[in-house]
Amino acid sequence: MANTTILLREDIDTLGGRGEIVKVRAGYARNYLLPQGLATLATKGNVKQIEQERAALLKKAAVERATAEAQKEQMGSIELSFERKAGEGGTLFGSVTSMDIAEALQAKGYEIDRRKISLRDAIKETGDYTVKVKLHREVTLEVPVTVKAEGGETDESRKAEKKGRKVKAAAEEPAAEAAPE
Repeated sequence: MANTTILLREDIDTLGGRGEIVKVRAGYARNYLLPQGLATLATKGNVKQIEQERAALLKKAAVERATAEAQKEQMGSIELSFERKAGEGGTLFGSVTSMDIAEALQAKGYEIDRRKISLRDAIKETGDYTVKVKLHREVTLEVPVTVKAEGGETDESRKAEKKGRKVKAAAEEPAAEAAPE
């Protein structure tokens, strides 16, 4: 299991920040990080080059963070609402995924990559949720998400309607039995 020492050119959540020297498995570096341009081999020349670029990188990082902070302020009052078909007890037929949330944000004018939306599992029940959106490595926004049953029905109105059908069906049964005599 050979490890390779690499120099990160971009922030990678699981590894570290831009400009850091880290050790990773050779296959991960060779097959993913290097071809994607996320890292370079940590040779003396590359390290020296990155040291020279560090000032520019720090300025770039500060600008990115400031932009993310401004976007967080702008998006601070955003709330998302979804209507989906739901069965008994508020269980959805289908789910609300990070892709759905990204599309809803795009409809409101915010271009957010779905991979920056932190959703452990897809939302599969009606209710209120809080979803974290990572705007920058250090800036996270919490977006309230409401999932309702399609048609705006609540669980109580569905239960009352179902109970009404049972009462109506019970009232019709004796009349049907009495007719054949």
